[in-house]
Amino acid sequence: MQLIKVGAAILNQTPLDWEFNARHITDALQAATAQNVDLLCLPELCITGYGCEDAFLSPNTRRVAWEILKEILPATAGMVVSLGLPLLFNNALYNTACLAVDGKIAGFAAKRFLAGDGIHYEPRWFKPWPADRQALFNADGVEYPLGDVYFDCGGVKIGFEICEDAWVANRPGSYLALQGADVILNPSASHFAFGKDNVRERFVLEGSRAFGVSYVYSNLLGNEAGRAIYDGGALIASAGKLLARGPRFSYADWGLTTALIDLDATRLTRAASGSYSPDLASPAGDCVRVPFRFRRHDPLPTAVPAPSWETSPFVKEEEFARALCLGLFDYMRKSRSRGFVVSTSGGADSAAVACLSAMLVRFGTAELGRDAFLKKLSYWPDLAPPLGEHASDDRALVSKLLACVYQSTRNSSSTTRDAAQAVAHAIGARFYHFDVDSLVQGYVDLVGRAIGRDLTWESDDIPLQNIQARSRAPSVWLLANLSGALLLATSNRSEAAVGYATMDGDTCGGLSPIAGIDKAFLRRWLRWLETTGPEGLGPLPALHAVNAQAPTAELRPASALQTDEADLMPYDLLDVIERAAIRDKRSPLEIFRLMQVDFPAIPLPQLALWVERFFRLWCRNQWKRERYAPSFHLDDQNLDPKTWCRFPILSGGFERELAELRAAVAASQ
Repeated sequence: MQLIKVGAAILNQTPLDWEFNARHITDALQAATAQNVDLLCLPELCITGYGCEDAFLSPNTRRVAWEILKEILPATAGMVVSLGLPLLFNNALYNTACLAVDGKIAGFAAKRFLAGDGIHYEPRWFKPWPADRQALFNADGVEYPLGDVYFDCGGVKIGFEICEDAWVANRPGSYLALQGADVILNPSASHFAFGKDNVRERFVLEGSRAFGVSYVYSNLLGNEAGRAIYDGGALIASAGKLLARGPRFSYADWGLTTALIDLDATRLTRAASGSYSPDLASPAGDCVRVPFRFRRHDPLPTAVPAPSWETSPFVKEEEFARALCLGLFDYMRKSRSRGFVVSTSGGADSAAVACLSAMLVRFGTAELGRDAFLKKLSYWPDLAPPLGEHASDDRALVSKLLACVYQSTRNSSSTTRDAAQAVAHAIGARFYHFDVDSLVQGYVDLVGRAIGRDLTWESDDIPLQNIQARSRAPSVWLLANLSGALLLATSNRSEAAVGYATMDGDTCGGLSPIAGIDKAFLRRWLRWLETTGPEGLGPLPALHAVNAQAPTAELRPASALQTDEADLMPYDLLDVIERAAIRDKRSPLEIFRLMQVDFPAIPLPQLALWVERFFRLWCRNQWKRERYAPSFHLDDQNLDPKTWCRFPILSGGFERELAELRAAVAASQ
């Protein structure tokens, strides 16, 4: 039995924050040394940060990354460690993993398959390294192996699949297995999306089984660069069996997951397999041999702890809460903002944003303890409440961190005001009530005098609605600016799809945290939060006042009985149409036929009207989506035009396709 101890580290990095990133790496290395880890995998591009974007092309970025690598090397003494950074070779930039062995550079494995879909844009900066190609990289007068290489460290063969390499059909691991690899390292920057953790676990387990190896997967953690949230979730598997799993959504700067792997066991598995046939014809140039002496380890029982929330029937609700809270916390501290301001309407969207902003305190203090949580916000010296009987109360921290503002006009109701106040009180936020009706009427009168007529609901419905939303923006911006807080916009994804939002009104803010989630799920999540809530936090019954209402913008007079779904269409239908149109690229007529099956109770003329309404509003409002504040990516489908869903601001508006839809409906009558 030949045992070696492997480790996978998760790191909360920030693009181009050199000292911050290096400290987290060295802290993880020190912890690994203390735990007698032999082989450690760190996340993809961990030195620079993954989200550097066009700064990857800067010579300075590469220069400093190389300097940081050299500074880190001494901390790798006694271990084999993977460290990610970009390298320029023959005037092309490559995403590489440096393998450091006992304090020295052994070589660089280059990423072969680049992520260029969805949120990823790697081909803009990097070139894919071709298979079966090796080169020598010269730095500081020393030549290092670079490219499609694997390593033999003291008789243990180590190969790489760098993030996307493991997501493709032609995985490099299949070649590495034929070369007799013992361990495959996967340094990743894999952003969070609902259900994605299950996919990662499958390719780690299947890779370890099919290739007959031990597989070590490490990932980034937290909100690294603004839009993507990384959930961590290190994994270690051997011969198809999961040996260790790291936590997800941690508030720590780094985490270390370790396991003992048995090299003899995986080698025997391959030897006993009738389908395994090693490649004896390949040249030896792709194997880098480095002397290294592994420690002796005594066998220990293997456990795979998993938080019970991971197996909850409400895992999507749990993931949403934990991902958004961690994303908000990191965005706040990395932007050095002093808390949040939320314009609360008494409705679902603003209630969700306010609850998430408060819940991050409970998640963070529960994991780190109050002192360590506050240390992460040390740039904000007056955050901690005064010492006293409530000094350790999370509500006192929430009160410092979060302000909720209800801004009423003559069209606002006591129902929404009371709901907004009840939620703010329940979560411990400060609550303000601004009456902005006089501001609204001032604008209405000003314009009416200028154009020589009164503005009326009969002739000026949309402008009169919009001015109310826009009149609320200056006061919440002022409140946020007074304390250096971050103003959070409250628009959701369903509204973004059809432009059901007022620019410079309810869309104003520096961050739009729920713009990536649809309204139907958001309402379901709030009902779950009211009655159940995240494990360890529990329910928030005060949300009943929000959940009992039909969603409404409350911008028309009360006599109009305005609701969102009356203005648009049922939210569950809207969300299905959006996915069919935008994700699946279906035509209006195709979607109409699909909706006939999914929503058989809706009369065909009404269904056709709603499908047409979606396409007209989608095309008309691309300019709004271009102007939305940054949002978080929560699933592998998104409407963010800067990083995911590109659509022309000006277009033909699907006129031909909509004519086909109308003709088909007419023919069916």
